[in-house]
Order: sequence, then structure tokens, then C-alpha cells
Amino acid sequence: MPLIEVQASTELPAEVIARAAAVPEDAPIVIMIHGYGYAAGVEGRDPHDHILSLDPNYHLHTAVSWPRALGFAGSNPGEGLGVAFSWQSTGRLTRIYDMAEIAAQRLARLIGALHAASGRPVGIIAHSMGCRVALRALRHAHAGQVARMVLLAAAEFQRRAEEAMDSPAGRSCEVLNVTSRENDLFDFLFELGVARGREKSLGNGLSSPRRNWLDLQIDAPEVMAVLEDLGYPVAAPEKRICHFSCYMRAGLFDLYRQVLRQPERLPLPFLAEALPKAQAPRWSRLFARRRTARFALPSLQRGAD
Repeated sequence: MPLIEVQASTELPAEVIARAAAVPEDAPIVIMIHGYGYAAGVEGRDPHDHILSLDPNYHLHTAVSWPRALGFAGSNPGEGLGVAFSWQSTGRLTRIYDMAEIAAQRLARLIGALHAASGRPVGIIAHSMGCRVALRALRHAHAGQVARMVLLAAAEFQRRAEEAMDSPAGRSCEVLNVTSRENDLFDFLFELGVARGREKSLGNGLSSPRRNWLDLQIDAPEVMAVLEDLGYPVAAPEKRICHFSCYMRAGLFDLYRQVLRQPERLPLPFLAEALPKAQAPRWSRLFARRRTARFALPSLQRGAD
């Protein structure tokens, strides 16, 4: 199988190294990281039974298989290696924010081991607080070990992200920061709950442009129009407030799969030139009148919340 599970709380399985060493030279290695509210081995909270599973076995509307969506669905070695990385993320928000630093150190060791065994950089996709884990890991990794990261509704602050991007691994890594005004309420509560409103979250993008960082506001009509023109039509937002829209809306994983599996086909400078240069301000979607979408795609199949 092209998918392997790794828990931050346990020793790195020897199988991980063997599998990484066997990945064909032109196949990708992608690490997937969940966000807040998961605990491996806990029924109803285990990410390996949910978004990090090939076949999610409990019914929430967010139960979409990330590995399948990213192309790690079969037994063909050419698919590469998908690594489902889990960490303990249940409990008080401020405590989990601090605990993410420990998970980041474990993730950095995993990145180093995969890089050493395979001889190539890895890709990373993460959601919410998992983005903090991914970014903090850059501070412990070495230059060239991470090729690209896709951050989905990141629960991290601008200043912390900029610290990570100033590290050797950060300077050699490209980041696609996926934002949406649908996540504004969660960004606001995160800023208030963790930093008492004194810092800005990555929902605002970075404080200044960087050549290897691109903010992608997926609910902006002009951004959706550009993506459609590039061959990646994305379903219009269904809600004004949603923390999971960044991976639930139809068409988005087609984009993420391309970004991570074949980065040469979507260079960041090309995307930056094609996309709008600024994001819409916070709350602009919540209080705006609804617009008719230019196109509509079927929603992903959902169960009960």
C-alpha cells in the first residue's frame, strides 16, 4: 500500500525507512497532518479512521479521505508514499498550541529520515493547528528537506510563520497558504484565545510578500475564475462560516494533488502572477450579499455532521 501511518507519540517504525527507500525516483512522498481535536486510538477522534484513512469509518460531513484525494489509493509503487502523521491535539486550545511544538520536533525527525532514505525532499499538507506543526518543523529541519507545503486554514500567527520561513528549511521550501473568508470567525477566535488579540493569524497572509510564499483566497470570485481558467474549477462556497471548506469543496484536492505531486507544472511565480495581489479584508464575506456563482459543481458526498 502507498500509505503508512506514523504517530508523533511513538518511535519511528523501521518500515517507514524501508518504504521510503523503495519509492521510485520520480514518485512523490507527501506527509498529511490533521488539525485540532484528534487523538490516535480514541474512538471517534482517531484521524487514521477519518481524514487520514483510505476508508473513513465514522460518519461526519468532513470524513473525506485525504490519501485517496491526493492519489495514494492503490498498491502501485509509482503512486509514491503517503505518510499519515498524527499527533495528540485534544484539550484546551492554548495547551495544544504549545504541544504542537513537541509534535513539530517529531515531525522534523520524520522529515529527516524520509529525506535520508529516499534522497529527495518531501511535500506536506496540513489543516488548522496541523499547519503550526508543519511550520515549526521547518525550524528543526535542514535546507532542502521539504519541497512544498500546502497550508489549509492555518491556525498559526504571522510572526511565527515568518520565523519558520527565515530558517534554512523555510528558505528552501515553497508554501501555498490557502485562506478563505469562510474561516474568519475561527481566525478571530484563535487570535483572541491564544494571543489575546495581540497577533494576526495566517488567514491574513504574511505581513510582507515572499518569493516562496503564496496566499490563495479560495472564496474570492476572481481567484476562482483564475483557477477555472487554469483547469482547476472549484465549487462555490456553500456557507459563510466553515472551517473545513478548504478541503471539502469539490475541485480543491485536484489543485492540491497537482501542487504536491507535480510542482513543476504549477510554479509559484506563475500562480502569483495570475492571481490577484491582495486578499479581501476580514468579515467581507460574512456581511456581504450573496452572489450567484459563475459555475456550480456537485458537492462531495457528505454524511451527518
